[in-house]
Amino acid sequence: MDETTGLRERKKAATRLALHEAALRLAADEGIDAVTVEAIADAANVSRRTFSNYFSSKEQALFHGDTMRLHRLLELIREQPVDEAPWTVLSRAAERLTDEVFGGSDPSWLTQRRELRGHPGLAPHQVAAYAAIERELAAELAHRLTDDDVALRSRLLAATFLTILRVAVQHWIEHPGDPMAETVRTALAAAAPAVPPEGHRTSTGTRHRSPRPAESPRPGER
Repeated sequence: MDETTGLRERKKAATRLALHEAALRLAADEGIDAVTVEAIADAANVSRRTFSNYFSSKEQALFHGDTMRLHRLLELIREQPVDEAPWTVLSRAAERLTDEVFGGSDPSWLTQRRELRGHPGLAPHQVAAYAAIERELAAELAHRLTDDDVALRSRLLAATFLTILRVAVQHWIEHPGDPMAETVRTALAAAAPAVPPEGHRTSTGTRHRSPRPAESPRPGER
């Protein structure tokens, strides 16, 4: 990417972010139902046509932040060594994302998220955003798993992990006493996969065997 292209992409990213932040501010101040595309464009000092170049609806603009965070999560997962246990990789990436994004969160973020939470008109957009990332995450995890049913297990692991993150964030929004990082860490630890039973292979391809019970001494060997 040359310097001109890089500058153009940064300007696009800045405009997209400005529209997203304007949409969040308006939703928090006036309520989601009162927000219009025209109002978002005006608040971001761009035209209605410019808004349409970046987002197809106000709902998409509102959820742009979630989409960015989910894509950053994928980047952090892909940076992890391929020979580490998948749940360790996922947990480490989630903790890093939480530190990056929410380590010094603006208090207004919590107000904005509470406004978005549970709104029936936004639920389909949230589901769509998570479904798209779930497919990409499952594909990444498939490269890290071995043995049988990799396609199924990677989808289950991706869905479980993203559900835990979503629930942990929602729980923190409702009960923000502890740092979000602590809430996420606790949720991931509580849902960590159990140790495989005897004879089952782990995700790294090595067979796990439970310790053999001590044999009773034979007669005359006491």
